[in-house]
Amino acid sequence: MERSNQRADVSPGERSGARPGADRAPTIRGVAERAGVSKSLVSLVLQGSPRVSDTKRQAVLAAIDELGYRPNAAARSLVARRTHTVGVLLNDMRNPWFVEVLDGLNSLLQAHGLRMLMADGRLDRRAGHGFARTFQELRVDGLVVVGTLPDTAGLAEVAERLPTVIAGNHEPRLPHTDLVANDDERGARLATEHLIGLGHRRIAHIAGQGPVGALRRRGFEAAVRAHGLAADAVVESGDGTEEGGYRAAVRLLGPTRTARNTGTERPTAVFAFNDISCVGALSAAQELGLDVPADLSLVGYDNTYLARIRHLWLNSVNNASHEVGRRAARCLLDRMERPHAPAGQQLVAPELEIRGSTAPPRPA
Repeated sequence: MERSNQRADVSPGERSGARPGADRAPTIRGVAERAGVSKSLVSLVLQGSPRVSDTKRQAVLAAIDELGYRPNAAARSLVARRTHTVGVLLNDMRNPWFVEVLDGLNSLLQAHGLRMLMADGRLDRRAGHGFARTFQELRVDGLVVVGTLPDTAGLAEVAERLPTVIAGNHEPRLPHTDLVANDDERGARLATEHLIGLGHRRIAHIAGQGPVGALRRRGFEAAVRAHGLAADAVVESGDGTEEGGYRAAVRLLGPTRTARNTGTERPTAVFAFNDISCVGALSAAQELGLDVPADLSLVGYDNTYLARIRHLWLNSVNNASHEVGRRAARCLLDRMERPHAPAGQQLVAPELEIRGSTAPPRPA
């Protein structure tokens, strides 16, 4: 019987004449061998070092192109001690306001070669601790917290080690942590004074939660008090959702109101904490047979795409969400350069966008 001279341990690729390791991703060692230089010199070329001659630089670049070599991002991060990523922790990704903040944030970060890694704090009640720690473990270069978090103890701990900026909220106040937010109290006064200027005297507010909710309520109450209308003003609690806005509006406008508030008439205008709850109030008004704006005027807050939908066409306070995001990015870039600089606060001025959801009240 004729014996084969082929070795049993020869791979099919070698039998077919293929180059050993051809199916593996090219490495920096392979680039160095192809260019006839050391691995350290290849690293210098990848870092853009000026200490490499043009001849050797071209040889390395040619080898990279021929082999299709792609530098390992993780390895480069270990060397440079930077990942060129920024962690972004959101309060609730379902809220359209955050989308516009992210757009402003990303526009500047991307221009500086930084990428965003996002997490939704709603998914974890201890988001300020868990997600912030996770971002630190991922070695992000900085952290932006957008909105209100249920727990800030873990955030304070992380902010001591990582450049951090808070966007869209006024708390917590932490050393070396910048705040960028809308002037919420002023915006609420704008909305309320617009309704007062139209002639409304019975105005209600669907309130929100957290520091932002408190500031908007304060602005509403200050406006009605300044015009002598506090006795007829009503505040109903909400949670910033459409369902919360709907339920609050039913309590304000529905048949049960007379039983709960003897001798008081229903409001002729409602200022809602945000656009989402304002949409809920609009649904409640329509179900109760009230025409908006003839029977009831509505004003929202945030000026999101919801307010601009033609079918809704809501008056809303524009809190410059894109500008808040852009300024937060600028603060983070500065904070990364000067991590121990004193904490700063920036308030972006709001404006009221007039559309079609308000009108003077019907004559008595």
